[in-house]
Amino acid sequence: MGLLQQDGRKLDDAAKGESFTKGTSHVVVAAVVATILVSVAIAAYVILEQKPPAMTGEILSVVAHPMHVETSGFDASGAAAPKESFDEVYVFTQVRLHNQSQGPLFLQNMMTNATLPDGIHSSYAAPASEYDRVFIAYPGIPVAHNKALPLDTTIEPGETVEGSVVSAFKLTKDQWDAHKDLSFTFGFRFQPNLVLAPKIAVTEQ
Repeated sequence: MGLLQQDGRKLDDAAKGESFTKGTSHVVVAAVVATILVSVAIAAYVILEQKPPAMTGEILSVVAHPMHVETSGFDASGAAAPKESFDEVYVFTQVRLHNQSQGPLFLQNMMTNATLPDGIHSSYAAPASEYDRVFIAYPGIPVAHNKALPLDTTIEPGETVEGSVVSAFKLTKDQWDAHKDLSFTFGFRFQPNLVLAPKIAVTEQ
């Protein structure tokens, strides 16, 4: 009788163990399902909350013009001054910007960034008035005199603007020819910078 009772206890313990195992497996399955549901919910939230960038743009053309510059030997008042000479590369860029946000965007500045063997060299674009003066100072420059893009432009929602800017690097032609990469950074008030890389070849004139 004692043996039968002992065997019965063993059977009961075995049954309980199986029941415990079943319960544990249910908990694991429930945890996995809950994890999947949470992951799906987070992914859906991120996708729904992602907004397209406020500003998009395109680089339409880039023309690099190396120049050897010599000063006249006179200062602004007409007095004699030592002559100086140096090399520069003017980078003329035709750009198109589009505001796809719900409010106006305020352009503040633009930089041309050239990656050279010693690192990145950046040059701020000249104001629209300086852009036009380049063609007055160098009337024979072989670059199209397009409409300048003012660097204080306000771009309304849905509006697209287009224009040209110029940056200058104090580099020789050989130094410029060694550049590995080129990009353009547009700064907007209260917005992240817009960085554009040209998808067209840089023309040298």
